[in-house]
Amino acid sequence: MNRTIVETDKAAEVLKLLGDKTRLTMAAILKQRECCVCEFLEVFTMSQPSISQHLRKLRNAGLLNEEKRGQWVYYSLNPKSEFFELINELLKHLPDQTEQIKKINASKVTARCDC
Repeated sequence: MNRTIVETDKAAEVLKLLGDKTRLTMAAILKQRECCVCEFLEVFTMSQPSISQHLRKLRNAGLLNEEKRGQWVYYSLNPKSEFFELINELLKHLPDQTEQIKKINASKVTARCDC
């Protein structure tokens, strides 16, 4: 396996970002599927602006891709990030997010936002 060497300061910043339970869970879900903000409302008990703030922090660090489709923005993990391998390795040690993804898939949100 090829390993990417990252600067310690940058790695510390990324790990600090992922030290937040919400952002870590978002990353774990995004490892399995892309999501829009409204879908995360089904998983987290917080407001849409709060979810958007968490996603913005991850995006600004280069950890997420975003794709605008109409009025909706879809987020996914950025495989071109220098931290992708580090994040992938970290996420291997977290609980599976299948139940959270089932909540998203079963919600009416998916139809509302045309996900």
